[in-house]
Amino acid sequence: MKRKPSKASTRARAALTSIPGGPDGRRMLWINLIDKTGSGLWFAVTALYFVVVAGLSTGQAGLLLGLGGAVGIAGAPVAGQLTDRLPLTRVLLAVQLLRGASSLLLLFAHGFWQLLALVAVGSFAERAASVLTKLFAARVAGADRARYQAVQRTVVNVGYTIGGLGASAALAVGSTAVYRGLLLGDALSFVLVAALVARCAEPPSASRTVTGRTAAGAPLTADPTVSPSNPWRDRGYLGYAALDSAMFLYGCAISVGMPLWIITRTTAPHGLAAAIFVVNTVIVVAFQVRLSRHGSTPRVAADSLRRVAVWFLVSGAATAAAVLHARWAATAAILAAAIAFTVVEMIQSAISWELSVALAPDDAQGSYVGVHGLAQSTSRCVGPLLMTSVVIAAGPIGWIALGAALAAAALLQRRMVLQRLGRADALRQQPGKSPLSVPAVTVSEQ
Repeated sequence: MKRKPSKASTRARAALTSIPGGPDGRRMLWINLIDKTGSGLWFAVTALYFVVVAGLSTGQAGLLLGLGGAVGIAGAPVAGQLTDRLPLTRVLLAVQLLRGASSLLLLFAHGFWQLLALVAVGSFAERAASVLTKLFAARVAGADRARYQAVQRTVVNVGYTIGGLGASAALAVGSTAVYRGLLLGDALSFVLVAALVARCAEPPSASRTVTGRTAAGAPLTADPTVSPSNPWRDRGYLGYAALDSAMFLYGCAISVGMPLWIITRTTAPHGLAAAIFVVNTVIVVAFQVRLSRHGSTPRVAADSLRRVAVWFLVSGAATAAAVLHARWAATAAILAAAIAFTVVEMIQSAISWELSVALAPDDAQGSYVGVHGLAQSTSRCVGPLLMTSVVIAAGPIGWIALGAALAAAALLQRRMVLQRLGRADALRQQPGKSPLSVPAVTVSEQ
């Protein structure tokens, strides 16, 4: 007698089958979960490892991470350009193996320069993997990429949480062997991820299609005389990416600015500096998928930038209000600011995901998205210095000015995007024109 499946298992299967992208889309979610769990183990102890295990001074450790991160910025555009010429899954496989190798070799490296070389390689590969994963998701999910991105961000946050909790438990022991064990766990996660990537099929790509078929079934051959678009000569896309770089400062505001603000300028409990990360993670896991509707189409994404502008203003004002002397008022203001910045993160990430792909010509999607990847990398490098030397140094007015500046960036970006979409609509009316990455034919690699 067959056992009737439970309602819970039926709902779970329905949820899995409803994820865009099919089997490879679901496999990529597992890849992200494993990847970020391993990264969570390592990120929590990175600086401590270089001081406690590798024997560097705190100044050397900071310089090591700064220089390594600067080299890593190149990973995004290089990976994007490669995917317009090589199969995406092969490039992603190579990058994941490179991440695993650099992490394993860190266990045996000695001295500042050996460590710097490996950190730089790992940072380069990490930024490259981020862009490649985004491109893979965009290609397998197609028109449902906004919803897929939301599910993926939820999985990423769960992975970081699992890894962070594991690292916290391990740090209770605090021995050298524990630090090495966490680094080894991170390295092995990349090996497992590489094995899963090797099982993924190559998603269709207009920029690499040799032959294909039109919707009517007629054969299509690529024109070798047509040069692909160049993102470095596309001032409109570069302007869009630059404004995204500014808006990505919300990440540094949460991770660097607010914790230092709590400790140095407010009467709020110092424990809130850690609590805001919990608030951020819980809210993202609970609401990211629901808020993916703000990136459902390019025009919806552009219009949603007005909401982002409002939330930026609220975030800056609430953080500034935390200087109120009453402890309860300062605590309430910090929590309100953490929630507001998290709402910005959820909406803006959905918008950025959609527009970075949709505004890219389909003959150079990888190169364009790779250039866009510089936005977040640049923000990560500039953000900490901006937060400490400008925003916090200026006091409450610094946070209000930050919120106003980022709100202005969101509104300016909305105007630029709508103008670009308008020109694209006009071009699309002309025969043979497809200016944005909206596939005009059904393609297949042969």
